[in-house]
Amino acid sequence: MADAENIITGRQPGRVVVVTAGGENPWIMINALAARFDDIVVLQEQPESKGLFLRRRARKLGWPTAIGQLATMIASRFGKRFTRKRAEEILQLYGVSGMPDPRVPVRQIVSVNDGEAVAQIRQLAPKVVFLISCRMLKAMTLAQIPCPVVNFHAGTNPRYRGLMGGYWARINNDVAHFGATVHLVDEGVDTGGILYQSRQTPDRGDTMHTYPLLQTAASTDIAIAAVDDALKGRLEPLDVAGPSQQWYHPPIWMWLWNGIRRGIW
Repeated sequence: MADAENIITGRQPGRVVVVTAGGENPWIMINALAARFDDIVVLQEQPESKGLFLRRRARKLGWPTAIGQLATMIASRFGKRFTRKRAEEILQLYGVSGMPDPRVPVRQIVSVNDGEAVAQIRQLAPKVVFLISCRMLKAMTLAQIPCPVVNFHAGTNPRYRGLMGGYWARINNDVAHFGATVHLVDEGVDTGGILYQSRQTPDRGDTMHTYPLLQTAASTDIAIAAVDDALKGRLEPLDVAGPSQQWYHPPIWMWLWNGIRRGIW
């Protein structure tokens, strides 16, 4: 009976585990996947502390830049309240919702890299693990997951790996590469094989607060396609050439300068 129902509805059987820290953008994707696939389970991480973020970023880029980036993150969180109208326009345009669906089971975890989280994934026995807005998997964690792991990235790889891909595409006058990527996960930062990509054209009213929302809302189809491929055992990475660079949040002084002088916020 279940197989017959799946044929009628077009829903693809097979368990999918989604790992996320939660939020509106991830739930847009979770809801889209749940509408297409029968068996979705969400593992939701606890938020990472700002202190841990700051120390890790300072080791890579130095304390002044790390503090400047944290200031931008705080300003971004505060500024979201002023971009809600544009956010609602995006949600309506793409017919998506970022409200958590109570019918989708959610399990709380501390971190995807904890032994308990890995044990839960193995116990759930998914055919694919889908990452969106969560911690980067450690090599040891990745090695213990016995199925394909794919990630949704709000940026076009390999040009805009890391963070704020849409923002940096605009800063670089490279709107042709404003988009999103679904890719296989390896030990690098958004360096795994590219499965699908999408492109968007940001509106004049879009800012750093709405770029990721636009990229996510417009890309549910490529996420569904990648998960469907994984469930059917036909994942085929694309050969995408181009420069490769990892990006971070802009420090607050750079964000303000580009916003005031160029109108790119």
